[in-house]
Amino acid sequence: PFFVNRGGLPVDEPTWERMWRHVSRIHPEGERVAQRIRGAADLPKIPIPSVPTFQPSTPIPERLEAVQRYIRELQYNHTGTQFFEIKKSRPLTGLMDLAKEMTKEALPIKCLEAVILGIYLTNNMTTLDRFPISFKTHFSGNYFRHIVLGVNFGGRYGALGISRREELMYKAPVFRTLSELIFDFEEAYRRCWHTLKKVKLGHCVSHDPHSVEQIEWKHSILDLDKLTREDFRKELERHARDMRLKIGKGTGPPSPTKDRKKDVSSPQRGQASPHRRNSRGDRRPSGEKKPADSKAMPDLNGYQIRV
Repeated sequence: PFFVNRGGLPVDEPTWERMWRHVSRIHPEGERVAQRIRGAADLPKIPIPSVPTFQPSTPIPERLEAVQRYIRELQYNHTGTQFFEIKKSRPLTGLMDLAKEMTKEALPIKCLEAVILGIYLTNNMTTLDRFPISFKTHFSGNYFRHIVLGVNFGGRYGALGISRREELMYKAPVFRTLSELIFDFEEAYRRCWHTLKKVKLGHCVSHDPHSVEQIEWKHSILDLDKLTREDFRKELERHARDMRLKIGKGTGPPSPTKDRKKDVSSPQRGQASPHRRNSRGDRRPSGEKKPADSKAMPDLNGYQIRV
């Protein structure tokens, strides 16, 4: 069944080729098995989850629950093959096109795909702030990474996402501070016998689905081995303040879109501090700076959806 989507239709060719290369290595008879499954007429139809729609009067917390319910219905991808290739350096408009493909194919997803899908499904919730939260943990000699989409509505923090563990995905927006939310995740990891090592926090994501800006995934990088508990809390609250300030004073004119601007260069970056990376629009002054490097963004004229 991971050669057809939930509607019984074949997945697109690039996805099929990638899955087949993986399967052929571990199952030499996989092609024959796949063709037998694809040609069977008596297989039960698997229901396709419906993309949530909302009335204008639907409260934001209810909308978030519906979005999380949809992500959960897609199910976690345990196959070992990632069905959608996500490059974090892609512009937001390209990632939103990929999220649209996810809703069309309705295949199981992993945590990074859930974050992109969460951004796509909450773009019309303009009073909701969204930002990525990444975790690095240690367990039994190995390191593990996970990511969720942090949300802030009315001064309360929560999260959207998917995980093998129920307690490491959805968090209702009830936490008064960002540190309370992160500490809740840390406690959830502790119950799974994982030790939290690093937390990476991004800045708020634009609500413009046609923006050619890149998502800022790692504005603050917090290493728990180098921070006391109180310093960790202070850094989390400082990041929360930075996001509020950036939203409060805005980032200047609207970001260019693929319709308005075809040839775009990314803004120059300054040197990042050990724990905090300077955002494009609101840079914290530092005592010593290196000359900024100009880095051109990839050509957006003919970008392709790669899944």
